[in-house]
Amino acid sequence: MEKNISFVNDKTCGEGTICVYLLVCGDGSLYCGWTNHLQKRVAAHQSGKVEKYPRSHLPVRLAYYETAVSREAALRREAAIKKLSRKKKLELIEQARHVQG
Repeated sequence: MEKNISFVNDKTCGEGTICVYLLVCGDGSLYCGWTNHLQKRVAAHQSGKVEKYPRSHLPVRLAYYETAVSREAALRREAAIKKLSRKKKLELIEQARHVQG
């Protein structure tokens, strides 16, 4: 895993709040998804209960999230983030870290 990736606290994206998120997997790969309950979703990924990419790349950690105004907006943003290069995704994580700083 890359040493410069910081991990975030997901307390501000509670139940019912739609969020787009980036996980860093155990092998250093990145996974992007969306949810309306970030803490529950990250816990499900960490326990391997979600049948998606991270399940075979445990452990996972939350590195980035942002809120969205609707499910449709979250899906659009997820698609846009997935199209970004790894470098751009890491820059997104780093920029958010500085804002939370």
